[in-house]
Amino acid sequence: MSKPIGSSNLHRPARLGVAVLLAGLLAGCANSNLTTGSIGPAGNKPIAQLSGTELQSALASHRRQYERNPNDKSVAIAYASVLRMNGANEQALAVMRKAAITHSRDKQVLAAYGKALAGAGQFPAALDAIQRAQDPTQPDWELLSAEGAIYDQTGRPDEARQRYEKALQIRPNEPSVLSNLAMSHMLQGDLPTAERHLRTAVQQPGADSRVRQNLALIVGLQGRFAEAEDIARREMTPDQAETNIAYLRQMLAQQNAWNLIEQEDRQNAAN
Repeated sequence: MSKPIGSSNLHRPARLGVAVLLAGLLAGCANSNLTTGSIGPAGNKPIAQLSGTELQSALASHRRQYERNPNDKSVAIAYASVLRMNGANEQALAVMRKAAITHSRDKQVLAAYGKALAGAGQFPAALDAIQRAQDPTQPDWELLSAEGAIYDQTGRPDEARQRYEKALQIRPNEPSVLSNLAMSHMLQGDLPTAERHLRTAVQQPGADSRVRQNLALIVGLQGRFAEAEDIARREMTPDQAETNIAYLRQMLAQQNAWNLIEQEDRQNAAN
């Protein structure tokens, strides 16, 4: 059996898990007024905090708005954001590609287009769009964090962390940036440092369920499974908690599977 890619037991499965988590954070990097709104019974709750049922309701609501006003940039950006939260990355990209053609010089549209490209795994194009949306004279911390996440996804951790540090200089202790920084360390197998950043992140007023989900994953990967499940259940509806715990168990099972593969590889090498 061929040896898995990566120098440690943590590296390969961590990359598989973090791809989902970082993509989620990219989806949440848009300006806050574009990721909130009155969505039926959910009120003004941020998209990241919606349950599965609420997300479906939000998707239907934003689809109707988009069908009525397809050229309205705010409507397109909000619709694409909800699509990404529902896992419809290719459809979100199609929406934002159309918006980028209509509003080719609009910085908000370019930024959202870059996030949609990243969600669809088109990282070079995403990086180009986000960098074109950035104003070097007045850097946007959200775009810096999104840029860092793309660098992490493409195996450039030093450049990623430079972007996170710049973002934190503009917005100290911003939980979404700290979470992305933590997952950057996770990709390199440095779980204690990742946990330290996430502990700081979850204490901040703006921390949402994605930050706690990342912390639960990091704690679980260090073998503290009961604590990880407890974190995944906090401040969530039962449905949200069960979804997070199911995802956590999937990631931890994946971790264990790769550990077993590496053990077998070592045994084969010794024979």
